[in-house]
Amino acid sequence: MSKTASKMVPLGTIAPEFYLKDTTSNEWFSFVDLKGEKGTLVMFICNHCPFVHHVLEEILMIANDYHVQGIGIIAISSNDVIKFPQDAPELMTEFAFENNFEFPYLYDETQEVAKAYDAACTPDFFLFDNQNELVYRGQLDDSRPGNGIPLSGNDLRGAIDSVIYNRIINPNQKPSIGCNIKWK
Repeated sequence: MSKTASKMVPLGTIAPEFYLKDTTSNEWFSFVDLKGEKGTLVMFICNHCPFVHHVLEEILMIANDYHVQGIGIIAISSNDVIKFPQDAPELMTEFAFENNFEFPYLYDETQEVAKAYDAACTPDFFLFDNQNELVYRGQLDDSRPGNGIPLSGNDLRGAIDSVIYNRIINPNQKPSIGCNIKWK
């Protein structure tokens, strides 16, 4: 299990647009289609990553807690499915249904979206405000597989709360750590 840190894209970056197929509905969506009234969370995840599996329960709780408060929730998988067939779109569909995703799980076949966001790992979190400006990028919390720290989602939840309630977000943010995106 390789540990890769997120690249910590500059705050204020405008959300790159995309047009990707949702593996749960077979519909195509853009960022604008899925953005929330108050902000938008874009997560780069995949089916097989042990870091994603470790945080999945908290991701699902965050999605359920914040979608109703005006936060758009988007998951994207960009892994090379030739080298990693367990991340193929049909298995993304299964993974999403098995885990009760209430948000789109988009397939980035060309990997152009991951490159546009400068995503590096799974999970990699990007939170945008209602003006589509990046206000948080980094870790869910300090928990990692095997480190004994309980999962809380504190870092990401704090940032989302700040977006919803118009609070200043601390610019000193810790990078997410996960498996590297499997590039072609």
